[in-house]
Amino acid sequence: IEREQEYGGWELPLTLATADKDLIVRNLGWSGDTVWTESRGVFDPPAAGYQRTLELVKELKPSVIILGYGNVEAFGGPSKLPPFREQYQKLVNDLASVGARFVHLSPILLEKTSLPDQSEARLAQTDRVNQSIEQYAGAIREIAGNRQELFVDLIDWQRSRSSEEPLTQNGIHFSADGYLASGLFLTAQLTGKTLTQENLASDSVENLRLAIIDKNRLFFHRWRPQNITYLFLFRKHEQGNNAVEVAQFDPFVDKAEESIAKKADRIAESWK
Repeated sequence: IEREQEYGGWELPLTLATADKDLIVRNLGWSGDTVWTESRGVFDPPAAGYQRTLELVKELKPSVIILGYGNVEAFGGPSKLPPFREQYQKLVNDLASVGARFVHLSPILLEKTSLPDQSEARLAQTDRVNQSIEQYAGAIREIAGNRQELFVDLIDWQRSRSSEEPLTQNGIHFSADGYLASGLFLTAQLTGKTLTQENLASDSVENLRLAIIDKNRLFFHRWRPQNITYLFLFRKHEQGNNAVEVAQFDPFVDKAEESIAKKADRIAESWK
């Protein structure tokens, strides 16, 4: 999810499909993230990163939360599935206090044809990991079903595609084309509206995509400033007085959102 903000392949079609609703998206993805939030701890224990995430979500007051977990955890194999299931449920329960609706994404299968290493050993390992990914996806599906919430099956989508064009750049991470293709599918699942790549093939749509990327870059620096250690963590005694400046990104983000909404409105109007 974190990498999506560099491409806009999910947010672009979602924005156009909901142009009449002034959609606002905040990407809180984190590289290597798991339901235990080990990465989000930065230099603190994972529990601190977990708590900061909960506090940020409460601050943002979302109406919909999209969760995408399971790909990293699935490398732990079937034995790690029970604790994953338990922690995923805890995360959802902890986030539920904000009153948002949830969308649960399945993990995606590793794409064997895009792996840099095509050795027999690597391909066999990929098959084992994909079996594990399906088990983790099943657990997420079950949790979503028990909560009567939307589950988006990206694995089924992967398998049912008519195109044989690769979706990933390395077998794991979506490429620009992969983000757009999955973004069109996700948009249809969330909004009931079917957009095509032909709909998005114009200069005005490309300008909108670039505006979305710029907005996301501003918000990224708002919630994950590069010098976060000095501003908020264990070296804040040195430069913590500058932390007040982080909030000064907010007006720029708001202005970018206004520009995105206007661009999306004009494009949607031209489609009528």
